[in-house]
Amino acid sequence: MSKLTVRSGKSELALKKSQTLVGLKPATEKPVEEKEYVESELHKNLGGFHIVALKKDGGDIDAKLDEVRQEEDVEVGTHVYFAEGSNKPLVATGEIFITFAEGASEAEQQIVLDEFKLELVERRGPDRIIARVTPQSPNPLKVANALQQASLVKLAEPDLDTLLDEYGFSMPSDDMIGQEWHLQNSGSIPGLSYRIRPGADAKVVDAWKRLGSLGSERVVVAVIDNGFDLNHPDLRTKVYRPFDIWNQSANISMGDPRFTHGTPCASVALAVANGRGMVGAAPNALFMPVSGTSFSNRATEQMFDYCLENGADIISCSWGTTDANFNLGAIKEEAIARAARKGRNGKGCIILFATGNDDFDYVNFYAAHPDVIAVGASTSQDAYASYSNRGREVSICAPSNGDWPILAARASWDEGLSWETGAFKFYRDGRDRGPQYKHFGGTSSSTPLVAGICALILSANPDLTAREVKEILQSTADKIGSPSEYTNGHSVRYGYGRVNADKAVAEAIRRRDKDKGTPQPAEVEQPVISGQGLFRFTVERQPSKGWGVQAGVYAEYGNVLIQVEKFQRQFPGYPIIVNINELGGKTVYKVILGAFSTIDEAKKLNEQLKAAGISSFPADLSKMG
Repeated sequence: MSKLTVRSGKSELALKKSQTLVGLKPATEKPVEEKEYVESELHKNLGGFHIVALKKDGGDIDAKLDEVRQEEDVEVGTHVYFAEGSNKPLVATGEIFITFAEGASEAEQQIVLDEFKLELVERRGPDRIIARVTPQSPNPLKVANALQQASLVKLAEPDLDTLLDEYGFSMPSDDMIGQEWHLQNSGSIPGLSYRIRPGADAKVVDAWKRLGSLGSERVVVAVIDNGFDLNHPDLRTKVYRPFDIWNQSANISMGDPRFTHGTPCASVALAVANGRGMVGAAPNALFMPVSGTSFSNRATEQMFDYCLENGADIISCSWGTTDANFNLGAIKEEAIARAARKGRNGKGCIILFATGNDDFDYVNFYAAHPDVIAVGASTSQDAYASYSNRGREVSICAPSNGDWPILAARASWDEGLSWETGAFKFYRDGRDRGPQYKHFGGTSSSTPLVAGICALILSANPDLTAREVKEILQSTADKIGSPSEYTNGHSVRYGYGRVNADKAVAEAIRRRDKDKGTPQPAEVEQPVISGQGLFRFTVERQPSKGWGVQAGVYAEYGNVLIQVEKFQRQFPGYPIIVNINELGGKTVYKVILGAFSTIDEAKKLNEQLKAAGISSFPADLSKMG
């Protein structure tokens, strides 16, 4: 490929000419892909050109393009380029933005245009114009380069077009995510014959899909604990304003084998999605490690005041006491209340405490604070975890061990604890999953999981108060266990139920849109969540014409039923279309909402879906017949 360097924005691009692709502007209405010299069409509109691959006949791309330019049905033909290190095609539109040296007269500027056979398109000031190449001009990139060398020209930037990224949701590719049944539970774990209960998870993956992202990078989750490995690959890139209570500095104590608890706790909440290892519930959130737990009044005040004053949105605490000798006094209660009510510029820090693992009929005294979200534990069988403390203060429960454990990060100095038989130090089944992870559990694990879900809730609606977040978690939880256990919707074992991140995020979005005056979709009492059951169908053939809005492609038909039910609830009145096709030898289902005669109508609906946190794009139905 021949190389060329051009100015683009504040930098320079090193370009390589494609040896297979060109851009064409047709002079006739005949579809470009049907022209005899076109092998295939890649893009219909990039800088006003159809990007095509020409049929190969042994010649180089320059000669082939010159030949195609002579065709009667071709108005303009141009080269396609790739920026160094990119696989996205790039094309010059033919316009050049020129800034002349101060004082250059219009007559002098016209001389420059005439020299390169350019025509004036628009004047934007005494020294700034937009010019366009003509059939007599050289390649616009070469013209821009030559103009940049002219003494009268201060800046010459060719107008370039390339493909932009669509920031829809894509599933993290971290290799251990299949082991994280607490995020999404299909009934099995890769590589194991052990059966867990489908749906006994926190619906975190569904919440990501609803958000169209892995959460906001502006949300700060503080984890107060001991034993943070800030060099762990799942944590080191996101550390924000760390503080060590014990040494009164930003230098977090590391390496003491007595303290390892903070690392797995933090990872369950917010391990980064980096293509390897595990993923936390809120992979994009920032991590504020506050090291050094203490019963001291002074230290308690300092840890919560530090979080309040340094921008923590959420505070996760997987520690406490159930020893009656050490109940909370007024100073500690006030320190927690101050953060819960004054944090986040008056909206309040969201504070979570573990209920404790003692199998007691009362909870950790810190978790009993009225401003706290008290988190108990459920199992991979969607049952009560027998160690989880009970009480009227339990707000909610979340998946943890008690049946199959949680996967979490492990500090490099962690010496391990035996599982059940005492034979295995890091993994319950003895199967090694690498030195940086381990099996984890208890309310120590369920609490940061809910903290990460709170980060997703704030990603959807940052205006919520701490009290509103607690209300949302409790009102959207799934009732598990026997219905007889619940009195006025509350159970001393499960709280208001097992956390449901997807419903919680949906409610946060609903409240956000309600505050903005956005029309609200109709609610349903029992949404489809499993894709199983009895459904009523009315099926008719959809003509292959017009436009819709595609919002998903699925390999499992059960997921299609779930998505269709959501659309019926959120966007009543629009037809829902399912396109059945094959991809890589497997049947796939594309779900499309709406059927319109013009793309503009589809774009309007697409904006509604985007506003509801759904990743979508306008789809040409004529391509789906």
